[in-house]
Amino acid sequence: MRTIMPPGPDPRGPETAIDRTTRRLLLCGVVAGPLFVVAFLVQGALKAHYDPLRHPISSLALGPFGWVQTANFVIAGVLSLAFAAGMRRALRGSSSARGARWGPILVGAWGVMLVGAGVFTTDPVSGYPPGTPDQMAEYSSVPALLHDLLSMPGFAALACACVVFAVRFAGTRRLLWACYSAVSAGAFAVMLELSTLGFDQTASLVAYGGLFQRISVTMGWAWLTFLAAHLLRHQRDGHERGGHAAASG
Repeated sequence: MRTIMPPGPDPRGPETAIDRTTRRLLLCGVVAGPLFVVAFLVQGALKAHYDPLRHPISSLALGPFGWVQTANFVIAGVLSLAFAAGMRRALRGSSSARGARWGPILVGAWGVMLVGAGVFTTDPVSGYPPGTPDQMAEYSSVPALLHDLLSMPGFAALACACVVFAVRFAGTRRLLWACYSAVSAGAFAVMLELSTLGFDQTASLVAYGGLFQRISVTMGWAWLTFLAAHLLRHQRDGHERGGHAAASG
C-alpha cells in the first residue's frame, strides 16, 4: 500500500498578511501618478476658457465641475500617503539604511500637500476663470492662503525625496537609478521655478506657466511611479526568495 506523503513546504516561503499589505500599499504608488496626470490632462482639454499652457493645475478646481480636480487632489494625496506607508514597510530591514526614514517621510509630506490642495481651493491667476485679474493683490480667503502655504513645502519635499533616493541608489551601486533620481530632482525644481515665475506674471513666461508646471508635476509623478514599481518588484522577488523585499536597495 502506497503511503501518500503530505506536500513539503513551499520553497518560496509562506506569504503573510504583512507581505500582501505592503504590496497593496506600494501598488497605490504605482497608480496614483497616472491617475492624477490623466485626470488633469482630460480636464484641461475639456474645460471652457481654460488654457493648459497658461493656467495652473490648481485652477481646474475653480468654476463649473471644479469638484473633479478637488477629488483628484484628495485621491492622489491619499494614495501617496498609502505609498509612503508601504515604502516604509518595504525599506525596513533592508541592507541599506539610507533613505529608509526620510524617503517615506518626504513622500508622505507630498501626499499631505495634495490633500491640502484639494481641501483648500486656490485663488484665480492668469485670467482664469474669465473676468478675474491676472494676479490678485492679496489673498481672497484663508483657504487660498493655506493652499499656497502647503503647496511649496510639498513640492520641496518631493524634490528632496528624489535627492534622498539618489544618495541611496548611489550607495547600493544602482547608478542608473541614482542618476535618474538626481536629474529628476533638478529638472523638477527648474520647471517648477519657471512655472512660478509665469504665474507671477513674468512677461516672457506667463503664457507658458501652465506648461512648465505640467512638465514639472509629470516628471515628479513619473519618478514616484517608477520608484513604486521598483519597490513592488523587489517586494515580490523578496517573497519568492523567502528574504526581505528591498534588501538589495
